[in-house]
Parts: sequence; structure tokens; C-alpha cells
Amino acid sequence: MTTITRLETGHYRIPLAQTLTDSTHGEMHGFEIVTCRVFDKDGAEGVGYTFTTGRNGGAIHDILGREFPELVVGQEADRIERLWETLWWAFHYGGRGGPTILALSAFDIALWDLKAKRAGLPLWRLLGGHDSRVSCYAGGIDLQLSPDALLRQSDDNIARGFRAIKMKVGRDRLSEDVDRLAAMRDHLGDDFPLMIDANMKWSVDEAVRAARAFQPYHPVWLEEPISPDDVAGHARVVQDGGLPIAAGENLRTIWDFRHLIASGGVSWPEPDVTNCGGVTAFIKIAHLAEAFNLPVTSHGTHDITVHLLAAVPNGHYLEAHGFGLDSHIADPLVVEDGLAVAPDRPGHGMAFDWASLEKLGASV
Repeated sequence: MTTITRLETGHYRIPLAQTLTDSTHGEMHGFEIVTCRVFDKDGAEGVGYTFTTGRNGGAIHDILGREFPELVVGQEADRIERLWETLWWAFHYGGRGGPTILALSAFDIALWDLKAKRAGLPLWRLLGGHDSRVSCYAGGIDLQLSPDALLRQSDDNIARGFRAIKMKVGRDRLSEDVDRLAAMRDHLGDDFPLMIDANMKWSVDEAVRAARAFQPYHPVWLEEPISPDDVAGHARVVQDGGLPIAAGENLRTIWDFRHLIASGGVSWPEPDVTNCGGVTAFIKIAHLAEAFNLPVTSHGTHDITVHLLAAVPNGHYLEAHGFGLDSHIADPLVVEDGLAVAPDRPGHGMAFDWASLEKLGASV
């Protein structure tokens, strides 16, 4: 039995090398991460984190640092399901979703990291061990790039080992989206996997119109065409738009995914381990998708999520996200000829450079 003795949390603001833009978040100059470090009685440590697009990280940090310790210190770290349920119901009334589920996600990731380290296993093996190599795509945040800059970015990604790319759509004129997509398809060739992401830009009718306009360029999927809360609308877009739909990065529970999947409103369920409830919830969502004969993809946090997609038989297309932490971790994600490689280091194998983070003027 291993007992939790303390938690340490951190709140850091990471500047981006260049301003990134999508259709709903506007200009993004940086992002936040909130870390959770769980220590057991033997001094072993598990690390988890969550992120935001730049706001509300303070609330997550406060929940982890002020509310969690009295509920988890002294508890058995290996009883992850019990701890998850305890925390879910403890915060349910005052925070079903929002900062609370992001805090729970970070804590849950840390528990699984600790468990895998104590077992001497990489996380992907502990969780099922299907295949250490996972198809991977470069997730561009590039809505306002010129066509020439978009093509140069794509060439850079191919040179880095990617064999699939996602671009943003959702400009003010649909014709501009179509022109940029056509330029990418012409540049990459007919068989190159190309995804498109609208970041919840449209109404249902607008999304159906856009999907039909995109059909000749056969994208792998159209991602988040409408509000994540419109389950019936997603089903209409799938049926009438004629393109596969990826969605889920803004869903917060396995029950949200159940409703969307059962409605026929998603072709590629897309959980984010840092906001859906952590590793515990992500793996359940992956198996739920498997029961509907659907592949599961991912959003963000690629250094951890590579383990989760490697663990399950229906894991397909890891997103290598624009919010990367390569400058602040020891061993960034390895991509070889289109495949991301889950590391064999114990745990999730992601080691933060804490001194580097401190230099950012973090509040801890």
C-alpha cells in the first residue's frame, strides 16, 4: 500500500514563439499550465498537468492547492477509481465541469504516473499495451496565415516527420476557407491525410454548407464545426454535410461523450486527457468509442496522450498540438515517418524542467 503524503501545485504562463489564431479564441500570445505533483510515503512522485488558452488557470490552481489536500492526503494512491469518485462527488454541486474537472484531470494524471513508475512500466503498457507507435498529425493553429505561409508551415511539418496535417478553417468568407483548403490539397497531393478544424465557428446550417463545399478536397475529418453542446446539431451535420466529424475536446465527462456518440453526431471522438477527467476517464471514453466501432483521436497534451492511444486498439491520429512544451521538458515527443513513439520510460516519461518554468515568473 502506498499513501499520499502531500500535493504540490504550480501555475505557469508559457509565452508562444508566435501569435496563434483560430476562429473563436482570437489571438493567443501564450497559454497556461497548472501542474500537480503527488508524493507518497516513500518519496516517489507522480506528475500531472492541465492547460488553458490563457485564462482561468488561477481557479484551477486554487482548487488543487486549497481543496484537494484534505480529501486525498493519507489516502491510498493506488485506489484511483475510488479517489476519482470521491473527488467527483465532493465537487459535483459547486463545480460539475469547468475548473474542477481540469483540476481533477491533472490530479488523476499524476496518480497514473505514480502508479506506472512504482510498477516500473511505461504508462501505455500499464494501461493495456496495444502498440507503442501511433499515427500522428501536426495540429496547426494557422487561420490567419497567408496561403504561402500555410504551405511553408506544411513543408516544415513534413520535414519534421509528420505524414498528416490539420489546418484551421472558419474565416469570415467560406470562399477563403475553400481556396486555402484547395491550395493545401494541391500542394500535398490527393492521398496525404489532411484534417480541417473550425473551432465551433458555425451554426448547423452554416456547417452543413461548409462541409459540402469542402467535400471535393476529401479531408479526413471536419473538426468542431458547431457548439459542443448541440448534440442533435452534430448528428445533422454528419448526416447532411457528408464529411466525418471529429469532436470532443470541449466535452468534460464520459456522459457527454455517451450522448454525442449514441446520437450519431461524431465520427472521431476526441477527448482531451487534461479536461475530460484524466487518464481514468480518457480510457473509458476510448473503450466506449470502441463499442460503437469508432476510432478515438485526441486533443492536446501529446506527450501524455501518446501513451493513452498506444494502450488501446482503436487509438488513431494523435494530435501534436501547437501548445507544445518542448522547451520545458527533458524528452519531447518523437515522431518517425508519421508515427509518434510512446516512450518506454516508467510512468508517462514526461519530466518537467522546473527551473525553466520558474524563470517564467510563475506563481506557485
